[in-house]
Amino acid sequence: MDTMYASVILPYLSHALLLVSAVLLFWLYLANRKAVKAAERSYPPGGSFVEVEGTRLHYLEKGKGRPLVFLHGGILSSYDFSAVLTEAASRGYRAIAFDRPGYGYSERPKKRRLTPRDQAHLLKEALAALQAEQPILVGHSWSASLALAYALAYPRELSGLVLLAPGAYGGKAYPAGAADLLLGQLMRLPLLGSLLAHTLLPPLARKLSFAMVQSTFSPDPVPAGYLAAARALWARPRQLKANREDVLAYVQTVPDMERHYASIATPMVIVVGEQDPFRPELQGLRLHRAVKGSQLVRLPQTGHMIPDVNPKAVVDAVELLDL
Repeated sequence: MDTMYASVILPYLSHALLLVSAVLLFWLYLANRKAVKAAERSYPPGGSFVEVEGTRLHYLEKGKGRPLVFLHGGILSSYDFSAVLTEAASRGYRAIAFDRPGYGYSERPKKRRLTPRDQAHLLKEALAALQAEQPILVGHSWSASLALAYALAYPRELSGLVLLAPGAYGGKAYPAGAADLLLGQLMRLPLLGSLLAHTLLPPLARKLSFAMVQSTFSPDPVPAGYLAAARALWARPRQLKANREDVLAYVQTVPDMERHYASIATPMVIVVGEQDPFRPELQGLRLHRAVKGSQLVRLPQTGHMIPDVNPKAVVDAVELLDL
């Protein structure tokens, strides 16, 4: 009797479970779409757009003079350089901060993965379109890998490099764990990646944003309004997907790049916060030892978010290049 009962009821339970799961995912999808629209109403794009190879890139720009190009880290955006743009423009630079592909309001190519080298190529084309010749590149965190890829591929087209709390090495030096890499691989799957990005991951990202922001800024205070903007913009599906893909691309690309850092002749300044939780001795200090002639700036009592907490130090580092 029990066996007969189970054979009848179990299929109904399975179907009910599938139906409940589908309804929940659909509800999450609609809720996340609503959250994205609200976020983009509250924090609309404040810059201009340039199209390269069919991809629209959003950027902020201030001032006139030598091109100074800012590249944000991790899951961030060009807005992390807002105060730096003002500081740089006041010192006579043409300051440009890009949203990297998939972040902020920049599109991301859909049919191919983007390594730091690929993003360097897109950046080169964007700068050509903007007639920003012989720029100085300023890369924060993850974007140090992009700036280094640019220097390795196009050394004659750069005036200098400033790397802030740089990510330049993989392996144990990079804080991504096995779960990060697995999620990056899942996000690259066409159907499953989109499903995760539009349903389960956004509410999780919003829930974790407070701890992420606090730990990344520590020991520096979080600027007023920063957490609200991060919770709104970081949790958008395309930005989450771009970030997970970039973590995976970094791990797969940087180990090969490391072998060539010593050949970089472009003038370079490396800036590290002495209280950076991502251990500058494994990244920025190691890069300083590898690149002969590079200059090192240590900021005491400073964490990882140098562009947000010390914009003056960023432009001071640019002027150390003495070009």
